[in-house]
Amino acid sequence: MGRRDIKISVVVPIFNEDGNIDKLYNELKDNLKDYQYEIIFVDDGSTDNSFKMLENISIKDQKVKVVQLAKNFGQSAAFQAGFDNAKNEIIVTIDGDLQNDPKDIPSMIDYLLENDFDMVVGWRKNRHDPLFSKKIPSLIANRIISKVLKLKIHDTGCSLKVFKKSILEDLNLYGQMHRFIPYLIYSRGYSIGEVVVKHRERYKGKSKYGFSRIINVLLDLFTVKFLNDFSTNPIYVIGGLSFFSFLLGILSFLVLVLMKIFKNVDMTGNPLLLISVFLFLISIQLLMIGLLSEIIIRTYFETTRKNTYRIKRFIGDDKK
Repeated sequence: MGRRDIKISVVVPIFNEDGNIDKLYNELKDNLKDYQYEIIFVDDGSTDNSFKMLENISIKDQKVKVVQLAKNFGQSAAFQAGFDNAKNEIIVTIDGDLQNDPKDIPSMIDYLLENDFDMVVGWRKNRHDPLFSKKIPSLIANRIISKVLKLKIHDTGCSLKVFKKSILEDLNLYGQMHRFIPYLIYSRGYSIGEVVVKHRERYKGKSKYGFSRIINVLLDLFTVKFLNDFSTNPIYVIGGLSFFSFLLGILSFLVLVLMKIFKNVDMTGNPLLLISVFLFLISIQLLMIGLLSEIIIRTYFETTRKNTYRIKRFIGDDKK
């Protein structure tokens, strides 16, 4: 398949990037000329001149679409809006701040197709960012994500990604889950590759991220880990907490009894009695919550007919 036969949709979230838009558009156009392509700019509630500039570009170039969101919903929502309006078989995502280099897009597409990956993620190996406000937080976040999620990707936060549109059937972004797209895809059995890409200093404007992002990443990390590992069996984690609370209650009660036997301490006035009762009640409540969660999950899957699996290939006679 030649490049002229490949159809791609480039999704670019924009938030107050009026100083970068023209240069970004020209670089994208120059590097996509060998493909059949569309560029989808998603204006995420910009308060500067970004939308007007995008509107003027779309009037001149029919390959450019502009989606204007009603307010600033965040990067995940902006990506999702772009995905929902993309029509081509290969999706490319890239930031609007010009730190990603559009020259890397062709080689990433080639790598995707030659190795039959479902997604290829960029790795900003040599980052041109401030050390304390971006490099260190990103390094910490990527190490934690890689360790907790057991995903062998160096840079999950790189927005420069190339993937097949078919994976969008199993991807629905909300919150700030765009950081975990590789894991969300990997957890559904899709294959992921990684390519070292260029990273440039910011052309104009200021970064919207800083050290405080680590806290948000950690909270999102626990959320995505729970949803992917226990969404079909919540009783495992909630029941585990219930069992742990029950054991603590037993331990507290045994200490209470031993204090009565060997020290002749009055049980009724001992705070361990209240602690034991409290832990037993928590254990029962957690168990009930776990059982209710199981009922809700099963009702959800049965009413939506959503599969808990994904078939990669089917060999043999079709089902009749």
